[in-house]
Amino acid sequence: MKVILMSEVKPLGTIGSVVEVADGYARNYLLPRGLAAEASKGSLSLLEQQRKAKARRDAEAVANAEALGKQLDGLHISVAARAGGNGRLFGAVTNGDVAAVIARDIGVEIDRHKIEVPEGIKSLGSYPVEIKLGKNVTAKATVKVVAATN
Repeated sequence: MKVILMSEVKPLGTIGSVVEVADGYARNYLLPRGLAAEASKGSLSLLEQQRKAKARRDAEAVANAEALGKQLDGLHISVAARAGGNGRLFGAVTNGDVAAVIARDIGVEIDRHKIEVPEGIKSLGSYPVEIKLGKNVTAKATVKVVAATN
């Protein structure tokens, strides 16, 4: 019996796979537990439509990430932080601080986990950062840490 897997089943395959299994295995185990659905012409065409839609969504997401990457690539970001007389910061500049400045200045919300800052920016100066926007799409920007005037 041909079935379409609705969830990952270790010996058979992943979600969306069409596999041939024994009739009893399908009727007594896979179908009652909702792990699979019977592969009919209608369900196979629906599965193909879903795959095409997912491919289209993925292509659109990559195109959006590349457009955002071009906008952010080579960007110079200025972050104000409290510092002592010798240029050392009270604390550190984190990826969350960089994400907040990008959101404020450019108006683009970026998840802070996608921004890689050098380990512990703890002094004034310029530092390179890498922003991961998607599969194989990264933007390189420069963060300039300046002393806050409070």
